Amino acid sequence: MAVSRSCALIADDDAFFRIALSAILTRQLGFETVLEAGSLDDALELLGTRPDIRLALFDLSMPGMKQAASLAAVRECAEHVTLAVVSGSTAREDILGALGAGVHGYIPKVIGPAELCRALETVLSGQIYVPAVLAQPPASDASAAPLSSEQASASTAKLTPRQREVLDALVLGRSNKEIARQLGLGEGTVKIHVAALLRTLRLPNRAAAAAYGARNAP
Repeated sequence: MAVSRSCALIADDDAFFRIALSAILTRQLGFETVLEAGSLDDALELLGTRPDIRLALFDLSMPGMKQAASLAAVRECAEHVTLAVVSGSTAREDILGALGAGVHGYIPKVIGPAELCRALETVLSGQIYVPAVLAQPPASDASAAPLSSEQASASTAKLTPRQREVLDALVLGRSNKEIARQLGLGEGTVKIHVAALLRTLRLPNRAAAAAYGARNAP
């Protein structure tokens, strides 16, 4: 469902970035009014007093922001608002945490203006925007060593029922689009589940996940 483009909120403590983002929202995306807040408290006050806000863009590092917990609270208090993160962080844990809190998109500030505009259009069209960086395998470290059979069993037990369904679909060679259709999910949601199960199982990519699932099938 398309979002009414009457009023948007930018919550970011970088005044210059707010100016640039406001210009994109008004000149390219058709918003009539753009409100600005430099802290979480100011943003929440505006959300509580301006029911005409339909899009809210939050930075993760502004005063008062407690990452996923704060975003989840905003979702609960402003269910009618399309909420997205526009952040300088590209850390997987930040992206997955935000998406897990229920935001409609995670947009890294490092992308160019044209791509930023396309990402916002995706969110406004009712889809979930997932940054391309999430598709990259997690950086290898000591904790990402291959799992023993006992560890594999324990890690598989940590997967949610939905992640197990996604893993089963990966074993069958399903694409994200096919998995989404099979499970009645959006493609963006499938990407989130794939990224989460890769992290839980310490696997570099979906091919490795498919092989893992085939080996450890019940």
